[in-house]
Amino acid sequence: MTTENIKRRKRGGGPRALAASLSAATKPIFGKRGFADGDILKDWAGIAGAHMAAHSQPEKIAYPKGASDGGTLHLRIDSGAMATELQHLQPLLIERINGYFGFRAVDGIKIIQGPLPDRQKKPDWSPRKLDPGEESRLAENLMDVDDEDLRKALQTLGRAVIGRSGH
Repeated sequence: MTTENIKRRKRGGGPRALAASLSAATKPIFGKRGFADGDILKDWAGIAGAHMAAHSQPEKIAYPKGASDGGTLHLRIDSGAMATELQHLQPLLIERINGYFGFRAVDGIKIIQGPLPDRQKKPDWSPRKLDPGEESRLAENLMDVDDEDLRKALQTLGRAVIGRSGH
């Protein structure tokens, strides 16, 4: 390698996605809790369903000594009624969890009843109202669209896009 090539190489190999760095930093923490990565926590609503996810959160998966499958999911639930419902739905939930992982990761569920950690709720977003000049430019851009339904759909989309950005 020439001196010129060495000078051109950037220290650290260039820019990397933040997610890749975070994954490397959080993997040991999730590993201690039996999660290969944090994806089950992130995807919990898709695995368990919105109603169950609103009242529960996986805490860890405990595997038998020396095993990497057939673990017990420790699941925190904030409601006694939901805990009772989960007892009936447990086989279905285990099937969905194992389908998510692609192998028999979980054989059982241990219910831990108690409050869930605070979850930040994103505020509902709505676009700002367009000023008259923006409305007229949008209408001007769409006047060549012959299909009325398509024009209305594009107008709604245009308002959302323009309304999301600042003046």
